[in-house]
Amino acid sequence: MNFKRRQNFQPSDKLLVLVGSKNPVKISCTEDAFTRAFNKSFLVEGINAASGVSAQPMGDQETLQGAKNRAQNSKEVFPEANYWVGIEGGLDEDEAGMYAFAWIYIIDNTGKTSQSKTGTFYIPNAVAKLVKEGMELGMADDQVFNQENSKQQGGSVGLLTHGIVDRSKYYRQAIILALIPFLNKNLF
Repeated sequence: MNFKRRQNFQPSDKLLVLVGSKNPVKISCTEDAFTRAFNKSFLVEGINAASGVSAQPMGDQETLQGAKNRAQNSKEVFPEANYWVGIEGGLDEDEAGMYAFAWIYIIDNTGKTSQSKTGTFYIPNAVAKLVKEGMELGMADDQVFNQENSKQQGGSVGLLTHGIVDRSKYYRQAIILALIPFLNKNLF
């Protein structure tokens, strides 16, 4: 859907959640997470929102900033929504190798914010080598695993777990965890 200000959006409609990405995986997992967390349905739409960070963020700080920027930029484009969600995948390295993760950042229409991080997993050396040479993780995965556009499907985690954990399931848990303050407003 080409997202424009919807003339027919009324406050009585389902609550609107904007995801700062047009990636269908990020949109569907956000809808699933919100529906599960609040036990009701939402209207969830994706919008192209700049991350303001490099195409392949490295480290927690840059990755979290990308998620924040996506949520904030979505809010600037369409301030009438109820929630704005930024999802940004990143990489980092330690003595065991290069590992992947993602940050989730959520803003609601009262200005409350929350964030959560996914679990981490190590990527193969062949993929890490391509990333170090300047390739984005999804493209490196496609090359090493002979795939096409894997980041809009199961992603690295799906490829490496043989589909047991796909990108949608991987993000869903972190989105639900980021929703904790919104589910427990009396505590936060």
